Amino acid sequence: MTENLAALFLLRPDVTFLNHGSFGACPRPVFEEYQRWQVQLESQPVAFLDPARGLSGWMRDARVALAGVLGTGPDNIVGVTNATAGLNIVAQSLDLRAGDEILTTDHEYAALEKTWAYVCRKTGAKVVVVKVPLPLTREEDFTDTLLAGMTERTKVLFLSHITSPTALVFPIERAVAEARARGIWSVIDGAHTPGHIPLALDDLGADFYAGNCHKWMMAPKGSAFLYVRPDLQTMINPLVISHGWTPDANTAGAAGVFGNTPFVDFLEMQGTRDPSAWLTVPAALDFARQHGWDKVAASCRQMAQDTAARVRALTGLAAFSSPAFCAPQMVAMRVPRQDPMALKLALWETYRIEIPVFDWQDNTIVRLSTQGYNTQNQMDFLVSALEKEAVFPTA
Repeated sequence: MTENLAALFLLRPDVTFLNHGSFGACPRPVFEEYQRWQVQLESQPVAFLDPARGLSGWMRDARVALAGVLGTGPDNIVGVTNATAGLNIVAQSLDLRAGDEILTTDHEYAALEKTWAYVCRKTGAKVVVVKVPLPLTREEDFTDTLLAGMTERTKVLFLSHITSPTALVFPIERAVAEARARGIWSVIDGAHTPGHIPLALDDLGADFYAGNCHKWMMAPKGSAFLYVRPDLQTMINPLVISHGWTPDANTAGAAGVFGNTPFVDFLEMQGTRDPSAWLTVPAALDFARQHGWDKVAASCRQMAQDTAARVRALTGLAAFSSPAFCAPQMVAMRVPRQDPMALKLALWETYRIEIPVFDWQDNTIVRLSTQGYNTQNQMDFLVSALEKEAVFPTA
């Protein structure tokens, strides 16, 4: 077991915080760097927000640092506020028409399901949902199900890399390669991926990929990235037209307004906003390196898997996947069917346990996240609370 790092975080000591997967938690040293950027902004906002007087270079510094751990070049990513925002940019840039199909799974994040529904309402395209075989134990079962859903009408393959409701790591590599071979755009929701599992975006070959830095990378809220393959960047349109855009921004070979590529400039330079969260990403990466986060993550994974096994022993309910396809530090645990909001409220009001509880399809799920500030005592506390409130309630 590694040294517990709770003292390095700002979380309330009276709360058992087991929900890192929703919004993350920013370490104290990283948050202090975030505040340093904000103070610098407020001390001379005109100079700070002028691309020529520092902002463009600072934004690039963050892209260079992040690109190094994402396995791509700094001109292939751009800072956005969250993965949903990045994926909206992509979804609303694609030239979709009536009869086109977006192929996806039944494990996707609700906000993105709404995004594609909105796009389909505007374009006449259609979402096609395939049911992923459960429990997920073989890559072939996942990929073959997707390939069976591809038709000549399929224009987009939309997949989570790590699913939000079921905490599964989808083995997307072969599906992405097949989509590319068939001329299908691959759009990947990597909201939970950066800092959670290794990423090599250029090697993966996805056309579009968005991920959050504020979750498992532990940067401040409002830091995320959008990756677009270089040959597709001229397809992308900003949701807000501002100072970084020019009439020839989507023309091959066009120059950016502020010395970057047009793709970077028209998405990054969006008028008055606080970029401090994005500028703090290098500090978050440094924090993880300084504290040997590979060992921390391995310890957290063991806690998560051991706790899930204990809950399964209590409930007799099977896991959603074999360990190979479970997110390392996040696991969706099935409990007997019940009112999820009542269970969530009981865990909070009686035990001060912060953990998501929800219904997904015909399952009531308690989704556990483990991070460097969590302890084995907290895992024991959760199992005891679930035994009393969810498995063998006395009331």
